Amino acid sequence: MVCLRCILLVKDELKRLDIGYRNVKLGEAIIDNSTTAAELTALDKELCKAGLQIVDSKKSRLVEQIKLLVIEQVHYSSEPLSEKFSCYLARKLNYDYTYLSNLFTSIQGMTLEQYIIWNKIEKVKELLIYDEMTVAEIALQMNYSSAAHLSKQFKKVTGFNASHYKKVRQIRSDGERESE
Repeated sequence: MVCLRCILLVKDELKRLDIGYRNVKLGEAIIDNSTTAAELTALDKELCKAGLQIVDSKKSRLVEQIKLLVIEQVHYSSEPLSEKFSCYLARKLNYDYTYLSNLFTSIQGMTLEQYIIWNKIEKVKELLIYDEMTVAEIALQMNYSSAAHLSKQFKKVTGFNASHYKKVRQIRSDGERESE
């Protein structure tokens, strides 16, 4: 679960299937011990329809924790990290970063660094669309060493430079407003 809509969806499915739970939060649902295998199978089937899955192995849960920490830090934290992401994840999860990175890659099929960059670029896109900050301000907020570094990474991931992306999004928004 990586967004608030996911939390609502999981809660709705648990209620609909009459499965007792104590808590549902970003990346985790604590369900009652009395839940049967058939109920878990039904829940898994319904969640799969929405692109979610039940994670039940220790390694898969650790990868989900990694993803959750990355998402929380990139998308919901108001302060940039004061340490490298690798140190942050190792400290928060109490594992060596090399282990976390290798595990993540083996399960997700992409490197942890790529996942972090992808999330950061998604957040940068959002900030560019809001049009309240310059690329330099966004770079500072997103913990890039410079606006040039952000722009280079943005282009590598999206194929556009940041200012071009911003202009294209603005033109599309203006066109959509005119057609209404």
